[in-house]
Amino acid sequence: MNTKYLDLLAQKYDTEEKVVTEIINLKAILNLPKGTEHFVSDLHGEYQAFQHVLRNGSGRVKEKIRDIFSGVIFEKEIDELAALVYYPEEKLQIIKNDFHQEEDLHEWYKKTIKRMIKLISYASSKYTRSKLRKALPSQFAYIIEELLYKTEESGNKEQYYHEIIEQIISLGQADKLITGLAYSTHQLVVDHLHVVGDIYDRGPEPDKIMEELINYHSVDIQWGNHDVLWIGAFAGSKVCLANILRICARYDNLDIIEDVYGINLRPLMNLAEKYYDDNPAFRPKTHADKKTSEHELVQITKMHQAIAMIQFKLESPIIKRRPSFNMEERLLLEKIDFDSNEITLNGSTYPLENTCFATINPKQPDMLLEEEQQVIDKLLFSVQHSEKLARHMNFLMRKGSLYLRYNGNLLIHGCIPIDEEGNMEKMEIEGKSYAGRELLDKFEQFLRQSFAHPEETDDLATDMVWYLWTGEYSSLFGKRAMTTFERYFIKEKVTHKEIKNHYYHLRENEETCEKILTEFDLDPEHGHIINGHTPVKEIEGENPIKAGGKIIVIDGGFSKAYQSKTGIAGYTLLYNSYGMKLVAHKHFNSKDEVLHDGTDVLSVKRLVDKELERKKVLETNVGEVLCQEINILKNLMEYRYMK
Repeated sequence: MNTKYLDLLAQKYDTEEKVVTEIINLKAILNLPKGTEHFVSDLHGEYQAFQHVLRNGSGRVKEKIRDIFSGVIFEKEIDELAALVYYPEEKLQIIKNDFHQEEDLHEWYKKTIKRMIKLISYASSKYTRSKLRKALPSQFAYIIEELLYKTEESGNKEQYYHEIIEQIISLGQADKLITGLAYSTHQLVVDHLHVVGDIYDRGPEPDKIMEELINYHSVDIQWGNHDVLWIGAFAGSKVCLANILRICARYDNLDIIEDVYGINLRPLMNLAEKYYDDNPAFRPKTHADKKTSEHELVQITKMHQAIAMIQFKLESPIIKRRPSFNMEERLLLEKIDFDSNEITLNGSTYPLENTCFATINPKQPDMLLEEEQQVIDKLLFSVQHSEKLARHMNFLMRKGSLYLRYNGNLLIHGCIPIDEEGNMEKMEIEGKSYAGRELLDKFEQFLRQSFAHPEETDDLATDMVWYLWTGEYSSLFGKRAMTTFERYFIKEKVTHKEIKNHYYHLRENEETCEKILTEFDLDPEHGHIINGHTPVKEIEGENPIKAGGKIIVIDGGFSKAYQSKTGIAGYTLLYNSYGMKLVAHKHFNSKDEVLHDGTDVLSVKRLVDKELERKKVLETNVGEVLCQEINILKNLMEYRYMK
């Protein structure tokens, strides 16, 4: 142990008693039950549904309320209390409007504060007082602790406790206290949140999800393919930038770019007006709750075409300068016969429809017009100088990774590229072959390198970020090729098919999952793989729990675009000291339904895995860190206090 480090540590623990006290505290914490982990994935900008799932803890909040009050208060009161915990500010306003007598409201405050204190006490029962204190609203922490730890034996302090509540109400602090207790409950019910990828694209409010996560008490993120696309754009990849703009245009979400992140789209609009007309293949998908005029739809359609053609042109140089990507067959612009308006793919020739090739030079189809080059350069400058986007992307990098080994489980958004035999597929990068965990580590190294050097726009690291979006051996894409071009321009659906990596059918096999867990140095007998990325078609009978419980796929369709295919509105996973439960969610209509009707969006809970013995902090990642701290403190004792 480095003596300089121990000398520094001794400044904090400057007496033997302080060291001993901390060791006792940490050793005791190791024997507490592990906290509840909450897993979500594929949020795709659906902020309202995500916020509700976050606030109800996938049903954990109402479970706690029922544990305490079932049989004591009416079911309607349980629903009312749950809604108050979920959305305290809005529910308080509704409740206060229902009272016409000040005395009645006063009595309601007294009753509700006592119930909230009971809920906090129950929800915090497996935490230390120190951890609870950090979760409480700071301005009321002393008062709440007094009410939490009151004793009824002698009755000596009964009037004292009564007066605390009376003064809170009479001084107009009841709303603030109840709101603070509600948010403390959220934090106590769920100890840690895992977001298993894809915060961005399709839905209208990814920025609000990011703000919620930035302010969340404990969170990690496993990047999804759409997240990496946004990171890549900010890191300097023009082709990634073209992709995010194209997807935003396709889903009528360009206001995220312009209004939320302050990126000027006027240059793109001017280019689009000059070269493009209305085109049915590029009409944006409309939102039921958003009114877009016909003029705006045509304008978006033109911009959609303009950025799509810039994207296709930007792909070609990368494919040509990176032969190791093995993507030559995706040089599609060079396969077009512009005279006959046909394209030849894999030996078959197909007619093209709804084309928009006004800016293409048939002799050099991948060459950007000077105007197109200026547009993409201006857009990149705006993206890299957006303060809000910079904050969000820096948070994604700080809290994110391609995969995470956590409490014995492997969290990964997409897949581990494997062949038909279940062996790790190899990719050659700079003359060396990588596979499995080593390949993913290499991908992440390139992503972080690209992000650290946004001034570099065509280096290998930046090109590799785009490969993560679309490459065959990318753990985030997991398909042979991305057929975006074919879906726009070719009618024959056979050309639209994207062949998935063998992982997606072999993950039904326990042996394959055990091999993957072993590759990541996890226990193949007790570990799980937790996946997002591919929506589970529950409506067709597909089971999200695969390979005898070894793998759990939690993409059940948070994105409204997928809910007709999945039949539900998303899965979430809960993992507490007793085991794992998968929760299926119904479609979330509105916050108003919850506030006024007590409606919740939970559907079915399925037991994935039950612990034979209640799992302790000792057996977790946090426990591992605490054990290291205990060893260091013991070294400090020997070094400074036991000479």
